[in-house]
Amino acid sequence: MQRVLVVDDETAIVELVQYHLTREGYQVATEDNGQRAVERVAREPFDLVILDLMLPGLSGLDACRAIRQSTDVPIIMLTARKDEVDRVLGLELGADDYVTKPFSPRELIARVKAILRRSHKVRDDHDDIRYPHLAIDVERRSVEVDQQEVNLTFTEFELLTILAKNPGRAFSRDELLVRVWGEDFYGDSRTVDVHVRHLREKLGEDPQQPRFIETVRGVGYRFSEK
Repeated sequence: MQRVLVVDDETAIVELVQYHLTREGYQVATEDNGQRAVERVAREPFDLVILDLMLPGLSGLDACRAIRQSTDVPIIMLTARKDEVDRVLGLELGADDYVTKPFSPRELIARVKAILRRSHKVRDDHDDIRYPHLAIDVERRSVEVDQQEVNLTFTEFELLTILAKNPGRAFSRDELLVRVWGEDFYGDSRTVDVHVRHLREKLGEDPQQPRFIETVRGVGYRFSEK
C-alpha cells in the first residue's frame, strides 16, 4: 500500500484529503506542522508528500527545501495564493506539482495518481547513459557530472533521462509535460522551464553555452550531441 503524508494546519482540508485518499486505497499519515513533517519524512518512508505552503513555524517552502536535502520523494504543494511567484518558487525548491486552493478532491486525486504512477512505473531499459562529462545510472537513479555526484529530485532525474536518451532530438514543452508529468497533469509549459533551469544549475551549466541541455527556440529543449 502506497503511503502519503498530508501536511496542513487546516483540519477541514486534512480530513477531506485523507478521506478521499483512503477511499482510493492509500495509507495516509498527517501532520499540521512543517518541522514535524520534515522530521517524520526523515525517519519514515513515504511515496508522496502533500505539503501546504502556509504552515505554522516552518513554512511549506522551507519544509520542502529541508525534505529535498535528504530524499527525492515526490511533493505536491498546496497553496491558497494565486500568485505565480509562489508556485514557481515551490517548483524551484523541488516540488513536483502544485494545487491551488480551493481545489476539487477529484483534481487532487488525479494529480496524486499521475505522480505515483510515473514514480513507480517499471522501466524496460536499465542501461547506464554515459557521455564524456555525464554519467546516469538509471537503476540506481544516480547522476555524476565530471565524476561528482549530483542530487536530483525525482522529476529532474526523469526529465534529464528522457532528454539524454534521445540526443539531438528536440522535445516540445508540451511533449515533455506528457512524458515526464503525465497526461493528467494540469500545469502549463512554464513548469518545464522552471525544472530545466533548476536542472541546469545542478549540472553546473553555463546558460549561454550549455554542455548538456540546449534550448531550441520556438520549440523546447534537446540534449546536446556534442
